[in-house]
Amino acid sequence: MNESYKASGVDVEAGYEGVRLMRQHIAKTLIPGVVGDIGGFGGLFSPDLSGMKEPILVSGTDGVGTKLKIAFTMDKHDTVGIDCVAMCVNDVICSGAKPLFFLDYIALGKNEPERVATVVKGVCDGCVQAGCALIGGETAEMPGFYPADEYDLAGFSVGIVDRQKVIEGQKLIQKDDALVAFASSGVHSNGFSLVRKIFKITPEVLSQQVDELNCTLGEALLTPTKIYVKPLLALAEKYPIHGVSHITGGGFYENIPRMLPKHLGAVIEKNKVHVLPIFNLIQQTGNIPEYDMFNTYNMGVGMLIALPSEYADAAISLAKSMGQDAYVVGEVKDGSGEVKLA
Repeated sequence: MNESYKASGVDVEAGYEGVRLMRQHIAKTLIPGVVGDIGGFGGLFSPDLSGMKEPILVSGTDGVGTKLKIAFTMDKHDTVGIDCVAMCVNDVICSGAKPLFFLDYIALGKNEPERVATVVKGVCDGCVQAGCALIGGETAEMPGFYPADEYDLAGFSVGIVDRQKVIEGQKLIQKDDALVAFASSGVHSNGFSLVRKIFKITPEVLSQQVDELNCTLGEALLTPTKIYVKPLLALAEKYPIHGVSHITGGGFYENIPRMLPKHLGAVIEKNKVHVLPIFNLIQQTGNIPEYDMFNTYNMGVGMLIALPSEYADAAISLAKSMGQDAYVVGEVKDGSGEVKLA
């Protein structure tokens, strides 16, 4: 035992114990291609390239952001790992890539092995939902940099797709394409600085039962980000997907244009958006203008998919058969790469 390092606030033995506790969760994520075990200097993965003419790796990285403050206040740490995975793999699949593996990074003020293992359990749950493997990570104990009871969580994912199957919205999207919404599970992992300002977060506020939410405010806010990997990949196998947009920070106005050609625009019919009750509560409590809501939050639409209108109904049926609520929310029209809410 390194007593000198422990006296400075870093307990390496706690780190070893955290790794021991998380191994049982990591084992659930193992898929064909994983090489070796965790604990090395790098995570090894051997991808199956059979049937691919020109495989391309697609990567994505993100964190959970200030949603973690809700987890700290509620002392609930088993779902933020799902958020971390979701924010990465949902970006990766916008290109049509299948996520292969994930690595996480946890930085904290004091290493409490059970709490770290709980966070990693959430990461592993997210990896299982995404069909990818957790092949490595890092836990950094940083006393004096983070408060003893807080941590930050980030990660990255790598996926693979054959070049001929890459979804490049700016090249593929056509006028009159249907825009199909994949419903979100809630606020996901964006806009929580505004959420915390509006509700003046305390344990008492988060524990309040809210009738229109059918749960406490804290439970609604901590609902993990939806992972769209499996239904989206299923659709891409059967139908010509022209574009995909992950509705994250920046909401509709910043994310949808990222998939649009410069000569086309997206027309979203507001009355078709299945706005979740949590967003109505946020808007009413904070007196937030409608534009700001659609420019900050997903409003109930976690993913937007552009495809020829003749395939929309079949694609929606397939998504619903996989447990993903989906519906047409607009269409592609002439424009200049912008979004209009009609």
